[in-house]
Amino acid sequence: MSKESSFDIVSKVDLSEVANAINIAMKEIKTRYDFKGSKSDISLEKDELVLISDDEFKLEQLKDVLIGKLIKRGVATKNIQYGKIEPASGGTVRQRAKLVQGIDKENAKKITTIIKNTGLKVKSQVQDDQIRVSGKSKDDLQKVIAAIREADLPIEVQFVNYR
Repeated sequence: MSKESSFDIVSKVDLSEVANAINIAMKEIKTRYDFKGSKSDISLEKDELVLISDDEFKLEQLKDVLIGKLIKRGVATKNIQYGKIEPASGGTVRQRAKLVQGIDKENAKKITTIIKNTGLKVKSQVQDDQIRVSGKSKDDLQKVIAAIREADLPIEVQFVNYR
């Protein structure tokens, strides 16, 4: 009898890379001419980004700089859910952005449906905020990974513990 192979599908954001991207973005903002004299700031509170700037236009520019730095650091920007822009103290505006960690039930259903639609002999089971896929053929597991990568999911997923 051949041993079963498996892998886990997870959705995680590396918070240390996010912190690095924030530091690099803040250095750039301090040197940029269009942000001179601006009260722009980006901070990381637990698993939430807080962006503060003078007005909505500058806030959008601040977001663009941050997203560019996050992409360069290899952080998935799909896992950032922006809240609404709200007024803050000192005539500034604030926007909170939640960093999504883990796969919620709705996305887990989408992923398991994709796996079932492949028609391959693999089993998938949802375990808290991740999905374990197992099967006898490693080729089938590779095909499942390819099918999930091709799918347009609202979150970024990673494949770990491949054995």
